[in-house]
Amino acid sequence: VQLQASGGGLVQAGGSLRLSCVASVASGRAFSSYVMAWFRQVTGKEREFVAAIARRGGNTFSADSVKGRFTISRDNAKNTVYLQMNSLKPEDTAVYYCAADSGIIQSSIRNPLQYDYTGQGTQVTVSS
Repeated sequence: VQLQASGGGLVQAGGSLRLSCVASVASGRAFSSYVMAWFRQVTGKEREFVAAIARRGGNTFSADSVKGRFTISRDNAKNTVYLQMNSLKPEDTAVYYCAADSGIIQSSIRNPLQYDYTGQGTQVTVSS
């Protein structure tokens, strides 16, 4: 699986951004067979879980720090996962990565090391 994230940028505090991640999956595999997630990382810090979504989108999981502000969604027909980010804060500044895994279990969903595939990041900068 190849993952291409986009949509990052510079925004003022209180603003919004929508990140997208398009997946290129191998022939014979369906995008809908992958759990998808977003992580973020600040230089010098560990990669942090942001949100994840189940294979068919029925269940979502979010970090406490983004609940009520960020929404993860997916469009399996477009092989795309989204992260709608509202009410952005300066502490949301980070490089955001999307990740995919077909066999991950719910108890591991917040661990970036459990995902088989991670795309290149997209920078989000929130100014105060």
